[in-house]
Amino acid sequence: MAVTPTLRGALVSASVAVVALVAVVAGAVWMIDATPHDHPEPAAPAMRPALVHLGDSYASGAGTSPLVEDSPLMCQRSAVNFGETVGRMRGLKVTDVSCAGATTDDLSASQYDGVAPQLDALGPDTAYVTVMIGGNDSALFTTLVGECTRLAQDDPTGAPCRSALGRRPFREISAGTGPAVAAGLREIRSRAPRAEVFIVGYPWLMPEKTTCRPAVGIADGDAEYVHRVEAALNGAIATAARETGATYIDMAARSIGHEACSPRGMRWIEPQIGADSPIVMHPNEAGQRAIADAVAQHIR
Repeated sequence: MAVTPTLRGALVSASVAVVALVAVVAGAVWMIDATPHDHPEPAAPAMRPALVHLGDSYASGAGTSPLVEDSPLMCQRSAVNFGETVGRMRGLKVTDVSCAGATTDDLSASQYDGVAPQLDALGPDTAYVTVMIGGNDSALFTTLVGECTRLAQDDPTGAPCRSALGRRPFREISAGTGPAVAAGLREIRSRAPRAEVFIVGYPWLMPEKTTCRPAVGIADGDAEYVHRVEAALNGAIATAARETGATYIDMAARSIGHEACSPRGMRWIEPQIGADSPIVMHPNEAGQRAIADAVAQHIR
């Protein structure tokens, strides 16, 4: 059959239409191949669990360096304190609001201008809380270290601190510090209801029966007295933990043989004379690490 001009034009038009259709289909297939289903976006990084670190100078790591960047100087907040260290060990996002000199009152009140109440750092997404508090209530540690040392100068072999203070520290712990710690733990639970709370007891300052003057200037007869006062404080903290469902970390038992009277390299508490830290009678870096190890055992 002869191809007329009219038929030839129709065939050309049809061919162009087929080519166009193939191009459209190919483009559609290419577009389908390029959908995000075959090239997924990278997954967003998982949020790290949040740890909030609270407490006093034993918690802040006063005397150990370096300090946490941009933290208040008066808080002496060390980058190697046990809360910061636990965070690194367990991959947690740490909010550290510990501050030297803090009492239980400073959990819910501003300690210094520009320093918010420590409990303001808590929230419903807080996964873990670490806290060490109570030693500054009623100026307990200031009295045990400062006043007992002063009294020992006139009676180094006696028990002048026990004679001067008697039952007063025990009454203050029983009536004041213990209930205040429990109240603080209950408020922590209220503000961070899903958090695991770890409250740390204080390591021994010195051995139970012996002193080591002049390294620690407490009178010979006051060693046992100081030990009993510290035991009463830790007992009150442990009781507060039980009453509120917190986990108590017993650093007294762990610190035997690591007191301020122990030799360099063994001690976790720096002595008054011959210290390697400007802040004496406080945990050194090894002491902070020991506390961190004890806490981290409970976080998996």
